[in-house]
Amino acid sequence: MSYAQRPLNLRSIALTAFLPTLLFSVGEGAIIPLIPLVASDLGATLAIAGVVAAMIMLGELVGDIPSGWVVARIGERNSMIWASIVTIGGVIICLLAPNPLVLGIGIFLVGIATAVFALARHAFMTSYVPLAYRARALSTLGGVFRAGWFVGPFVSAALIHLTGSTHAAFWVFIICCVLAVTMLLTLPDPTRDLIAPTNSGPVKSASSVPAQGIFQTIRTHGSVLARLGTGAALVGAMRASRIVLLPLWAVSIGVSAPDTALIIGIAGGIDFLLFYVSGQIMDRFGRIWSAVPSMIGLGLGHVALAFTHDLPSNVGWFIGVAMFLALANGIGSGLLMTLGADLAPQGHPAPFLGAWRFTNDFGSAAAPLAVAGITALASLSIASGIMGLFGLFGAVLLRRYIPRFAPDRPRSRL
Repeated sequence: MSYAQRPLNLRSIALTAFLPTLLFSVGEGAIIPLIPLVASDLGATLAIAGVVAAMIMLGELVGDIPSGWVVARIGERNSMIWASIVTIGGVIICLLAPNPLVLGIGIFLVGIATAVFALARHAFMTSYVPLAYRARALSTLGGVFRAGWFVGPFVSAALIHLTGSTHAAFWVFIICCVLAVTMLLTLPDPTRDLIAPTNSGPVKSASSVPAQGIFQTIRTHGSVLARLGTGAALVGAMRASRIVLLPLWAVSIGVSAPDTALIIGIAGGIDFLLFYVSGQIMDRFGRIWSAVPSMIGLGLGHVALAFTHDLPSNVGWFIGVAMFLALANGIGSGLLMTLGADLAPQGHPAPFLGAWRFTNDFGSAAAPLAVAGITALASLSIASGIMGLFGLFGAVLLRRYIPRFAPDRPRSRL
């Protein structure tokens, strides 16, 4: 492995590479558990509240379409700055929303901006992290997102307790975005003195390769996206189902807004603590040893939750299953980013990563809509059980296609 300039050292760029991401995710974590509750306060039914909550995933799906092109054109840093600015606009719409429809529009814009922000940081890590510790680096990035989702609900719970208004959480997101933009503008660009590692031969510079659109990229890489991408989409679906289902479940069984934020925040802490364990598993033993156990756990957790709604101890079961789902999700921290990095072209990853994230986020967008639809037609319990079965099917797909498309390579055991 050779380097033309300075190789990436995660310790040396931790501030500039990870802190803006942490700030953004704290703001996102502050509002996500409360979206169904805010929609309910504006007059939405349980099913409509689920649709509003799904808008953030649908926005991410739509945002994936231009994100690879945008990042390839204007660079990771500028993409993150503009994504933060769009997020501020979306959150302001949420604050002013007079009804669930306008709230959904604001959440949709936040989802679009989130897709661009996440793709920008993913592309940077894919380009500059050596293969030997790629999974640990990307799991650390996943851990940074999870750290924000862990801290955010506690911040929102404290503010709701002090102010008595759920809208206080949206101001947290605005402040976090302003701080992230300030940091991106003032701190050194981490890509300035770095060069991509030559993991597999010479690397073309990004500027020498024309940026493909997402649909052209999907056609080029159709085989892997249709097969392994379907398994990845189900991973995204299970994660999104968990994010939307737990707040809806809390509303359904009568858990208060501060308690909901607290429970989900504690679950986020469990999720966060496992990010480096996931990276170690993937780097030492292979991606499949993180992927399959994570999906089995997410599937079984959803199925178990489906049988607890009407039990006298339903709140206790809700807390226990929330923690178990966090454990299962934490074991898979960084999985989709690592698989995307494994499969992406070395010198120009952004277009492929945009297409890869599109397949992942298709599942993320479809799952909450499915939860809302099944809830409207049947019940929340049936929705949870059906999603659990999808999770178990996803484990089968990952077991089959990861060895085919992302076979294990010799890696450093440091």
